[in-house]
Amino acid sequence: MCSLRAIERCPVAMIGNRPTDGRLGYARSVSETPSGGAESVPETGKRDEIAPEVVIPLTPADEIPNSRRSTQSFRRAQFSTLMNAANQRPDLIDALRKAREQLPGDPAFGDPLSVSGPGGARAVARAADRIVGDTPSAAREIGFGALQIWQAMLERVGRGKGSEEVTVMFTDLVAFSKWSLSAGDGATLELLRGVAKAIEPPIADRGGHVVKRMGDGVMAVFDSPDRAVGAAIQAKRNLEKVEVGGYTPRMRVGLHTGSPREIGGDWLGVDVTIAARVMEAGGNGHTMLSEATLDALRPETLAQLGMGVKPYRRSFFAAPMSGVPEDLRIFRLSRG
Repeated sequence: MCSLRAIERCPVAMIGNRPTDGRLGYARSVSETPSGGAESVPETGKRDEIAPEVVIPLTPADEIPNSRRSTQSFRRAQFSTLMNAANQRPDLIDALRKAREQLPGDPAFGDPLSVSGPGGARAVARAADRIVGDTPSAAREIGFGALQIWQAMLERVGRGKGSEEVTVMFTDLVAFSKWSLSAGDGATLELLRGVAKAIEPPIADRGGHVVKRMGDGVMAVFDSPDRAVGAAIQAKRNLEKVEVGGYTPRMRVGLHTGSPREIGGDWLGVDVTIAARVMEAGGNGHTMLSEATLDALRPETLAQLGMGVKPYRRSFFAAPMSGVPEDLRIFRLSRG
């Protein structure tokens, strides 16, 4: 039984018609008096005739649909559908890609080549790529555009992007592979550690950066050709003190100044290829400079280092260098 005050919580209500006045009334089971009290009787002392009872189910308050909540859910679903559709629109994706070309840094940042190597932006980009995948989308372009700017700021915008010159250094140990085969892994590792201690500190001390180690050689970049030449000379002097099992390594060095591109912690471009070819011209342990590096040196640098240069003349029977300009001129560093 439910009182009038509890009617909203009652699972059902019984409603009938009073034919005398046409008003709806509650069933006999529902009254204004508490349960168990006396029934209300009209002043005449007679009960009105009550029409057949009708049972109407009442939905509990906590089960009544919330129209506002339903409307909000519907609107959120609509918004999500619209955003997903916009995210896959080819014209929007193309527009965002073109916009990225106007931003600092590498406009292709986000591909495997550009996000390899160390760095916060690259690490975030690798994580993002695993989450969103490589499917083209507007959100992907916006996200990588932001990371592109971040990476450009870390790399000091403009450096190595074709607007400023760097000097690339390549080193290589002469006949190292032949010696290593007979020396064994233990002696080889000992030698490589000694070589690293000899040549890498002079590079770092003069503002250079070792880009990568390639077995018995390294690739490094400098923002000054003068410091690059000084590092090469000091590194070779240090190397004269390295000896393992009676073997003293000889190192050839190649230097070239140009404007390569820094991508994914590496440096790529024609100028990098030229530097490698200049190093290969070093024969049995010479330090070689391209004409571009020689021209970029301050006039007093070689004199201060006690060095001079001689033109390099390739043997008539030597194969032409590949991947470099035909008019490339190379010079050999020599003691003045």
